[in-house]
Amino acid sequence: MEIKTMVRAAVPLALGAVVLAGCGSSSSGGTNNGGGKKTFALAYQGPLSGDNAQLGINMDNAVKLAVKQANDKGDLPFNLKFVDADDQGTPDGGPPAAQKLIGEADVIAVIGPAFSGATKASEPIFSQAHLLSVSPSATNPQLTSLGFSTFFRVVPPDDAQGKEAANYLAKVIKAKKVYSIDDKSEYGVGLSGVLEPQLKTDGVSVVHDGIPPTKDYSAEAQKVSGAHPDAVYYSGYYADFALFTKALKAAGYKGPLMGGDGDKDTQYVVQAGAANAEGTLFSCPCSDATVDPKAKDFAAAYKAMFNADPGTYSPESYDAANSVISVLKTLGKDATRAKLADAYKSVDFQGLTKEIKFAPNGEVAGTTIFIYQVKAGKIVVVGTTADLIK
Repeated sequence: MEIKTMVRAAVPLALGAVVLAGCGSSSSGGTNNGGGKKTFALAYQGPLSGDNAQLGINMDNAVKLAVKQANDKGDLPFNLKFVDADDQGTPDGGPPAAQKLIGEADVIAVIGPAFSGATKASEPIFSQAHLLSVSPSATNPQLTSLGFSTFFRVVPPDDAQGKEAANYLAKVIKAKKVYSIDDKSEYGVGLSGVLEPQLKTDGVSVVHDGIPPTKDYSAEAQKVSGAHPDAVYYSGYYADFALFTKALKAAGYKGPLMGGDGDKDTQYVVQAGAANAEGTLFSCPCSDATVDPKAKDFAAAYKAMFNADPGTYSPESYDAANSVISVLKTLGKDATRAKLADAYKSVDFQGLTKEIKFAPNGEVAGTTIFIYQVKAGKIVVVGTTADLIK
């Protein structure tokens, strides 16, 4: 996913650090503290401020938890700490955040960036610094074909999500005409660019429009309602999708409404209003830790630490962090950024959400896509597309 390139309010770039153990300085990653254990830092980069910050906070919290649990277990041959960098999810915010993390000498790897635009802007910097970057959520299909030497992601790209969402609209919703709208971001354009050809392949008529984030979607809503589509799909982020949903309802649209993973957050329901949001569907390559039996302990620990349930991409971030920690443990105190980035290519780690192992291009094995729906004011799992589409 990738947030809009324009930030509606001038929010200074916030770069924070939560120290869970140790401190230090060494350009190769890791520091020594007066003869004690070496300290490494595992970082998170993503949106921690701005309209869609909750998506970033979901991930940031999960990485914090993974670091805390790794330290608490007591078997690490080094100290581990956590730092984070707020890139606001934008291409402009990515490079300063990446440079900040590279400049922190004990940062050995980064979980993130979270959004596709920020990822695309940050990865040349990480690659040059030989710093491992594992995104839990950046889904633009092109990211693994741009030659970023230290980039991996633990979710399938929008090649999978877009096709499965289209198939769901055609074969389950049985739409004959779909109005597809994107927010003109790296993420939105990437997702709609896969969705629409597949809809046409499925025999569905497609009307496309691209509209950058705005405070007033009334004119667009009137266009959509006047076109009388059987369904509407929005490729963008929850803050804008909420405003668009309210405008659509006001314009009289009553048909199925669906969004992608960037739209799937409880804040969508809050901001759109439960009545307006009711029935909205989402496609997402993300699991729900609150209902997955395998994630029961993780969900309980997350709730205990943050007084909130894990959200969209929390379990994927937790898996990304733990997969990196597992490789770092095998390297021990002699690990460097370059050694870790190279060793991670061969990782085979059983996480909560999937077995994490990668193709040579950095794509994770497995392409499961989930469908969610707002029911009685809550976002609940409907099922996987493999089970729902017959």
